[in-house]
Amino acid sequence: MSTVRVGRLTTSGTFSLDGGTWEVDNNVWIVGDEDEALVVDAAHDADAIARALDGRRLTAIVCTHAHDDHIGAAPALAEATGAPVLLHPDDRPLWDLTHPGRAPDGELADGQTLTVAGTGLTVLHTPGHAPGAVCLYAPELGTVFTGDTLFAGGPGATGRSFSHFPTIIGSIRDRLLTLPPETVVRTGHGESTTIGAEAPHLQEWIDRGH
Repeated sequence: MSTVRVGRLTTSGTFSLDGGTWEVDNNVWIVGDEDEALVVDAAHDADAIARALDGRRLTAIVCTHAHDDHIGAAPALAEATGAPVLLHPDDRPLWDLTHPGRAPDGELADGQTLTVAGTGLTVLHTPGHAPGAVCLYAPELGTVFTGDTLFAGGPGATGRSFSHFPTIIGSIRDRLLTLPPETVVRTGHGESTTIGAEAPHLQEWIDRGH
């Protein structure tokens, strides 16, 4: 049986919203075995992601949310590989800001399980950073892909359009901090952490957000 592994590719570009533009580095997560893979967040550079697949069949391009730095390369990667782009429908307004002429290929739903190389990833709807933000929990791999919902050091930003601080805190408290403490948190930007490392800081985040 093939071993499922998690690969990380870092791509660079910009994030634009509410009239501002910032330089960002994004994590692109590739989950799979020697034959097939799934991509979490096709950021910035479709060619680099396609090279990182190294000939494997791409089963899906999963968007943790629809900020442009996380979805910019999704249509081009889909065209190159034939894989569907999947997005939670609550983030369609954000998606349309970046790709107005190209709809996602499918919708993500809370509780849905995506399977790649025999390994299940459960969709957790975690709004707050964006209305349709999701995390992907892979219990067999002991990991959760959190996009911009949870980072090493705290929650994702909630200072821009479509975001809400009390909502992201509720999502983290109810959907993420209930996972086993040893679960590795693989984030949309920066280094990984664990649920156990972040859980003690929940009250600090709440106090800081008010």
